[in-house]
Amino acid sequence: MLFEQDPVLMSRLLTTLTLGFHIIFATLGVGVPLMISIAEFIGIKRQDPHYLMLARRWARGFLITVAVGVVTGTAIGLQLSLLWPNFMQVAGNVIALPLFMEVFAFFFEAIFLGIYFYTWDRFKNPYIHWMLTIPIVIGAGMSAVFITTVNGFMNTPDGFLLENGHFAAVNPIAAMLNPATPTKVFHVLTTAYLTVAAVLASITAFMILKKKTSDYHKKALKLTMSLVFIFGILSALAGDFSAKFLAEHQPEKLAAAEWHFETEEGADLILFGWLNDAHEVIGEIRIPNFLSFLAYGDFNAEVTGLEEFPEDEIPPLWIHYMFDLMVMIGFALIGIAFLYLILSKMKKLNEHNKGMLSLIVLSGPLAMLAIEFGWVFAEEGRQPWIIRGYMTVEEAATTSPYVGLMFILFLGLYIVLGVLCVVILRKLFRNSPVEDELEKQYPTIEKGDSE
Repeated sequence: MLFEQDPVLMSRLLTTLTLGFHIIFATLGVGVPLMISIAEFIGIKRQDPHYLMLARRWARGFLITVAVGVVTGTAIGLQLSLLWPNFMQVAGNVIALPLFMEVFAFFFEAIFLGIYFYTWDRFKNPYIHWMLTIPIVIGAGMSAVFITTVNGFMNTPDGFLLENGHFAAVNPIAAMLNPATPTKVFHVLTTAYLTVAAVLASITAFMILKKKTSDYHKKALKLTMSLVFIFGILSALAGDFSAKFLAEHQPEKLAAAEWHFETEEGADLILFGWLNDAHEVIGEIRIPNFLSFLAYGDFNAEVTGLEEFPEDEIPPLWIHYMFDLMVMIGFALIGIAFLYLILSKMKKLNEHNKGMLSLIVLSGPLAMLAIEFGWVFAEEGRQPWIIRGYMTVEEAATTSPYVGLMFILFLGLYIVLGVLCVVILRKLFRNSPVEDELEKQYPTIEKGDSE
């Protein structure tokens, strides 16, 4: 059977399954705290109960996603040892510090999250309660930073000497601050904030389409779409930095992503298309000289082609589609947010028309897909290496014949967790409509403001 014959393939599939599921909750875990903090700050500053209620309800839903994220995060730690024992044997002493710091950051966040959740309306000065969001935002962000340094190390390993096939004289700080860390951290954080803002905007737009056009929902949509635009621009900037990093440190990854086979000056940027048997690009959209500009900020710069690399070290060429989809969705999100903001400024036009709201509803799932596509591009673009230049994926994997059984067990676990999460969130908010909460929590609010 396949399960027994190819443990490397099954290890990759199980890791893909786990990370693909976990990244949803990890992204929410990074982005939602910032959204809560912004909403509560605006609510306090403007003395607006609608924004305060936004923070309350987002925090309530956040607790459920955190619980699921803990389970999937624990599964990743377990699978590192079970599925990739050779990798852990070689690199364990290098990545131990950031992995420990990631756990510490999570507990730091969790402690303040508990205090924040149970101290609403307990302080005479509401800013004291809001200040509790700051360590939560920092803890969530630092969790992403520390785990991203591990991924950065796998792409540009640094901070050690190689002696007899083992890493020696390890400097964990230098390993964490490897060349990939700055651009990866910037990209991970900005896209997480962008995605969460888009998801929250999508949910709000869906509610408005269901004829719940209250001031609460209008303000929620205006806030989240403004954040989509801001973090969309920052994500595009992060993408530009990432492209220039790849050109310098991982040129084979950039070349595979752009189907750039021959080293040349003034290289074209290729969008979509397909390859024939002779590796000729067909049906593509070409932007003249733009790959050179993307890689080096110079339209005439020379870009290294795949011909410069050994065939067995070239990443799979299908990552081109992952790269294109990720970028196209990113720019689509910026466009949707920009259109919404323009309509909101024009009194004669209605930014809550059905077409605009439908686009916003789509933006949430698309943003999460972009996260998945970006992660696949990042990981597959490093192939065949698990530690670039030092250890291949095949060398790192387990030889156990029971990975297939593990795959089935974990698949069942994730299905149960996913269904439970959706069911609980639906019941949590369906049984507690925002209108009722506003009237109960803030009885002095004018009734017309929430209907």
